[in-house]
Parts: sequence; C-alpha cells; structure tokens
Amino acid sequence: MVFHVNDKQVDAKSFPSTLLRASAERERPENAEAFHGRIPAKQESRAKGLRVEVELDVRRSAMENASACFELAKKAAAKRNGAREAIEKTQKEIAQAKEGALVEGAKAKGIKMKRKREWFEAFRWFYTSGGRLVLAGRDAKQNDLLYARHLEDGDLFFHADIQGAPAVVLKDGAKAGDGEKLQAAKFAASFSSAWKIGAAEVDSYCVKKSQLGKHAQGGFVGKGGFAIEGAREWFRKMKIETYIGLQRGLVACAPEQGLLEKAIRVLPGGDEKGRAAKFLAKKLSCDESDVLSALPSGKIKIMLLGEK
Repeated sequence: MVFHVNDKQVDAKSFPSTLLRASAERERPENAEAFHGRIPAKQESRAKGLRVEVELDVRRSAMENASACFELAKKAAAKRNGAREAIEKTQKEIAQAKEGALVEGAKAKGIKMKRKREWFEAFRWFYTSGGRLVLAGRDAKQNDLLYARHLEDGDLFFHADIQGAPAVVLKDGAKAGDGEKLQAAKFAASFSSAWKIGAAEVDSYCVKKSQLGKHAQGGFVGKGGFAIEGAREWFRKMKIETYIGLQRGLVACAPEQGLLEKAIRVLPGGDEKGRAAKFLAKKLSCDESDVLSALPSGKIKIMLLGEK
C-alpha cells in the first residue's frame, strides 16, 4: 500500500514518521497559515489504476492518523469482499435459474432429461426387508463381474436350480434373516429361464463365497458359470412371480409387494414385454425405459388389484 502526502509517495512503513515531519512543518510559524487543520493525501491500492483519496487530520498524532487510515482500508476491504461474495452468489443463482429453465423448457417440449444412475442399476437389484442390497447379473458377462468385483466375504451367492439363471448376490447375507434369504432365493428363481418357459416354480439355493470358484476338476469353468463345493442351503418350490414398483425413488422389481411403493404384481405370459412396459410406465408415472430395464425377460402378464 502506498500513501501520497503533500504530493510525495510514502510507503506504509515510513508513513507514521512522514506524518510526524508534516506535523512539525505545521508547527513552524512561517507555515501556520499554509495548513487549515488537514493535509491532503492519497491512498493508492495495488490494483492498477485504482486510487483512493483521504484527508489527514494534522491535529492528530501520526499514529492516530495512520490508525484511522488503516481502519478505512479495513472497511473498504470488507466491502470489497462482501461485493465479491454477492457477485458470486448472484452468478450461481443465475446459473441455477438457467439450468431450471432448461429443464422446464425440455419438459414443455416433451424432451426427456437423462438422470444420473446409481452404480447398482447396471444390474438387476432390490433391497430386502432388512435393507440389504441384492444384485443379479443380466447376462453371463455380468455374472462374472458380480463374482469378481462385488462378491465379498460375508455375502451369500444365490442361484436357481435351472440352466439359464443369473448369479445373485445378497450383500452381507451371512447376517441376513431367513425372510431376507427367502426374498433373494425367490428373486433368483423369478429372473431365471423359468420365466420364459412359463414354469410355475423352481428350486433355488445359496452358498458362501468360499464355496464358489471358476475352476473345477475338468478345468476352467466357462463364462458366467461357477464351480460349487460343499453343502448348499436349499429353498424349495420358489414361485415364479415378481412385483414392479418404486423403491427408494427408483423403478425396481422385488419378490414381495411390501418392499415397493405402487407395487403391481406381474407373472409370466400375457403381453409382449414392450407393450406391458408402456402400460406399467403410465401406472407408475415413470420412464418406460426404466420399466423395461427392471422387468424379467419374456412375456408379461399384469395382475391389477383384485385379480388372482
């Protein structure tokens, strides 16, 4: 910071001593009429081209004048910071308003805005009554991905006892209750090939991670398949059905009605999947693509309230 006293540049360090000399000049009889109580001065900031003029009171000591100037400088800095914050806040509000206008404009034109998807939506999924996440592969590649990246110690691996079934992982399944394991077993059955062939029920089982592998006596197990050792926990005659609705604000299928909001029961057979998805999307007030992603592969029979 630079001060100008009587048209002379003075830095902040020598400012008090300069004021003392100016005060001494004031006290000389020959200069008494040259002063009228104040010395004109200028305070120059480091910002290029910005200069603030201040008056120095010769009736005060040098330190008092310096203190007064620094107080002015502090107030100016506070105002500057406040203005900067106000500008930043206004710019943020303008950006948010523009974004909101774009969304509203898109809605008015019937344009669908893509939302950010949760990582688990890449798989088939639902949360159990105990809040545990269940994941199922959509194809052989995802089955291997679940095994390699998402199956951990303490999880349980479920599979329907039929060729053409997804790998299903119940996270933290070792601590799950019987009801939660039954939900995962039913989910594994309903999303198996049993749906496509119109089977009424199928058995499912579960094992621990330590019982699972990609190597068997005959060599490496193929894509999407697994070798299992030891005893399995069986769940007999799992009914082939599911419910579609909203869970945690997202479209999902779950094995029990009470796990979802706006739950609608669906069975194998009936309409083509695309036609059923259009109807269900209207009922659930959601995007048709989300319904298609959640439903099992094959024809869909929609069971409305009161139907059996």
